[in-house]
Amino acid sequence: MLESLGHLPIGWLLIAPLAAAGFFAFYSGRTQIGALSTGSSISARLHSQPNYHGYFLAFSTILPAAIIFLIYLMFGDIYARSVLEGELPDYLVARGDANVSFFMDRVAEQAGLRESAVSGNLLFDSSVERFAYLKGFARAVALFVAIIAGAAGFHWGRKQLPRDFPARTFVERTIQGLLFICAAIAILTTLGIVLSLIYETVRFFSLPDGPSVWEFLFGTDWNAQTGQNFGAVPLFFGTLMVALLAMCVAVPIGLFSAIYLSEYASPRFRNWAKPALELLAGIPTVVYGFFAAILIAPLVRGFAQWINALPFTPDTLLAAQPTSALAAGLVMGIMIIPFVSSLSDDVISAVPQSLRDGALAMGATRSETIKQVVLPAALPGIIAAILLAVSRAIGETMIVVMAAGGRALITLDPTSDITTVTYQIVALLTGDTAFDSAKTVSAFALGFTLFGITLIFNVIALRVVERYREAYE
Repeated sequence: MLESLGHLPIGWLLIAPLAAAGFFAFYSGRTQIGALSTGSSISARLHSQPNYHGYFLAFSTILPAAIIFLIYLMFGDIYARSVLEGELPDYLVARGDANVSFFMDRVAEQAGLRESAVSGNLLFDSSVERFAYLKGFARAVALFVAIIAGAAGFHWGRKQLPRDFPARTFVERTIQGLLFICAAIAILTTLGIVLSLIYETVRFFSLPDGPSVWEFLFGTDWNAQTGQNFGAVPLFFGTLMVALLAMCVAVPIGLFSAIYLSEYASPRFRNWAKPALELLAGIPTVVYGFFAAILIAPLVRGFAQWINALPFTPDTLLAAQPTSALAAGLVMGIMIIPFVSSLSDDVISAVPQSLRDGALAMGATRSETIKQVVLPAALPGIIAAILLAVSRAIGETMIVVMAAGGRALITLDPTSDITTVTYQIVALLTGDTAFDSAKTVSAFALGFTLFGITLIFNVIALRVVERYREAYE
């Protein structure tokens, strides 16, 4: 029984009971007050509408149970792992914390499967069964305590529902508190990410085999696989090169399409063309990666070989590699066109029509009005859109992994394979990794540096908007 609870999907365990309890409590609280006739003098003295009484009773029932479930989600796995680790045989514990952690990760992964296959290893199979039992026990306890907490909250809520009870005030304050919690979670999550990156970055530079900050930021030799060379300049160069190639594609196409859609296109054409263009942003990046690796990269290589074959060019003018920065940059540019187009279109459309009418009344042509009035007025928003697109291009991973290559080079040849920061992060954290070596921890230093670069671009975009924003009446 408990083993089956350990394999039960967590969504059904949490959402279904809470939804059922909330619906029952809402209906009970609403009918308790709504049973009064609307024309009675008692009903006239109601502080809040019946729906608010229902919401109050639903919150009183759901929130205590939800808190219990949240505690389980935070500490259920920790409880199961700690108990099981205390029961492991001494010979496995003697192998070190890294081996124990790896063993526990495999046990937890296997126990999470609905149908755990027998591996033939007695210790592993028994540990999987024990872990599933402990998880099931924790879930059963959490479910039981949540039911008691929900019933207690329901009983308490019903006692708080006299006819003059200010249910609306409590409901609105509860919703306000929930909104605050959601905002705080987003802020704390960002803060946690930043602090974890800072901690691992400091640890990377403090390792005995780690480099100095100067060597990392300004070194030109990267070979983290050997754990000796951590000069990240080739990675930053490759990242910026691919991003620059992408912007050479995205900025002209995105900006010109935004100008056409906002100034020249008919409303009927705009209504279907803009959503169709924005569909590019919804395509998974792995699809763009396949497109770049299978179609664009061979075309780029064939074009480079054709250039090398010309009689007036040297045979080695272009590298003509199977993967290249140009292939990744072209496809990445296509991917971020909607970022430039949609944001620029919104900014251009926000320019008051009176400015256009005034320019046309002065004898300016439509194109002169766009060049001399509309675009200067929308320039801060356009620059912000471009900088945000640059941040998106710098942080892209899947396309560069599949189409850019993996060599740490500093070259101006766009047909050469090249590596980026995101590619190296994926390579360093893929497979069996030990987080006590400079090779693995260097990925966090790269991530922190990349975070800093994108943050700088975002801050510049916000500053530009604030500095040059026009206020229209």
